[in-house]
Amino acid sequence: MGLFGKSRNRAKAPEGKRIYAVGDIHGAADLLDHLIEKIDKDAGGLDQAQLIFLGDYVDRGPDSKGVIERLVALQKKYKDAVFLKGNHEAVMLDFLSDPEAALEWLEWGGDQTLRSYGVAGALTKSGDVLSAALAKALPKSHRDFLRGLTIKHRAGDYLFVHAGVRPGVAIDDQDEDDLMWIRKPFHDAPENKRPDVTVVHGHHPTKKPVDAGWRIGVDTGACWSGVLTAVCLDGDKRKFIST
Repeated sequence: MGLFGKSRNRAKAPEGKRIYAVGDIHGAADLLDHLIEKIDKDAGGLDQAQLIFLGDYVDRGPDSKGVIERLVALQKKYKDAVFLKGNHEAVMLDFLSDPEAALEWLEWGGDQTLRSYGVAGALTKSGDVLSAALAKALPKSHRDFLRGLTIKHRAGDYLFVHAGVRPGVAIDDQDEDDLMWIRKPFHDAPENKRPDVTVVHGHHPTKKPVDAGWRIGVDTGACWSGVLTAVCLDGDKRKFIST
């Protein structure tokens, strides 16, 4: 079996494990609550499921703080849950450490994240002032959660990342920026450059979830569409669950 070009028609999750991978939440805490309820019902209890969150929890939607609060609680309760870092979390952390170098975060929905933490004046105050105010408002549990996010996760024949992978590059050699940011080169990867796993990702919003065989996209633009999606992987079966 080579590194690239494997057939993925029979990709399998680990035996005895039902995985639910959740797409980009972007501050939609109410939709997260709704989707978790649906997953709970589908799995017959969350103890029967492994939750994997694909990143982009903050920005754009109205309640980034509420989303992080819920994810922190899930992390404490379900030790095998996986929380990936999205590009929005990466830039939020950059803003906390070097605000003047990451001011673009405010234009990508960071202003709404600031408001959810009670920080006003995104359009009138300097980056240094806003960063200091956010650092003060951010609970330690939220800061620890953001700093502890992982970049990729492998389970069975599936690889979970936020954005995708660089075609033709071995999984262990992938650049972290590509895993969080890549779009077109990944989506348009020729068959002989695709990875030897089925990639489950978010990052690129679509009206409906995408199952292209070799990749599965579950970002359905929750903050705009009102639809938050997860893919359920159980053996060699997969299905989508949406709000």
